[in-house]
Amino acid sequence: MNQMPFFSVIIPVYNKEKFIEKTLQSVLNQTFSDFEVIVIDDFSSDKSLNLAEKFVSENLRIIQHKENKGLSATRNTGIVNSNGVVMAFLDADDTWEVGYLEKIHSLHIKFPEAKLLATNYTDVFANNSTMTPKNFFIQNEDDILIDNFFEVSCSKPIYFPGSLCVFKSVFENVGFYDEEITFAEDIDFNIRANNKFKLAYSPKSFVKYVQFSENQITNSSFKNKKIPNLNKYENYARNNSSLKKYLDFNRYIFVKMYKQENCLEKANELIKEINPNSLNFKQKILLHSPSFFLIYLKKIKHFLIQKGIIISSYYYKSR
Repeated sequence: MNQMPFFSVIIPVYNKEKFIEKTLQSVLNQTFSDFEVIVIDDFSSDKSLNLAEKFVSENLRIIQHKENKGLSATRNTGIVNSNGVVMAFLDADDTWEVGYLEKIHSLHIKFPEAKLLATNYTDVFANNSTMTPKNFFIQNEDDILIDNFFEVSCSKPIYFPGSLCVFKSVFENVGFYDEEITFAEDIDFNIRANNKFKLAYSPKSFVKYVQFSENQITNSSFKNKKIPNLNKYENYARNNSSLKKYLDFNRYIFVKMYKQENCLEKANELIKEINPNSLNFKQKILLHSPSFFLIYLKKIKHFLIQKGIIISSYYYKSR
């Protein structure tokens, strides 16, 4: 292994024994081979660590936390201990297509000014149905330099952490993941990173994003999670209307989640911070819908997913 590999692949692990082997194999199968792998075990209580240890080699090592520290701290441990130029993140239940790192590297060659590199992804649901997001702002499948990340991100995200690679220098500039945040820490980092650096992007999907595994934060209770303090970015938004819409769009998402758990006080606090002009007509209706209605919609959506029918307010294309 080179002293400084191009990629450091950072894989946080917490009780993912059913998935970790497939995830690691998807990394080792990459056609682009200039990488190291750092598995950070966040004090798992299942067999995840034992299974990961079978893959230890010259370019794959494991770091163990002596206590459970959470996803942000686990990613930060990987970054601090990395030797690579570019950080590639992959959760322990997701997988890459064999050409993912090669595509990311080609984005770097094509758009050397970009310090953020990402591809599209495919959602994988419990019944093994898959759907790939399609963004209205991105009309074809050519690699592009995103002019305005915040404008294209007020809907289904164009990437998720497992399809994003970040130059290590970006973290040294804007800071690491906020370890106090226990939900949507990637949104907080996205704001800081995309406010300063260019994003090169492939609309083609190279990553499978599992939506149903154990210990997945999106499957657990939301009301006690610490969400990003979006107010601290309002100063940036004064001169960036797209950022303001992005902040309010995410507040809208949080409001719905709070209402679905009957946390009306927290929901109403966020509603006061939203400029109604940031939302479309449908979003305005859902923003002020009663909790019972949002809870009912969530149950219907979950039932349909189990039947292989995916209903979303975002446009999807079949893969």
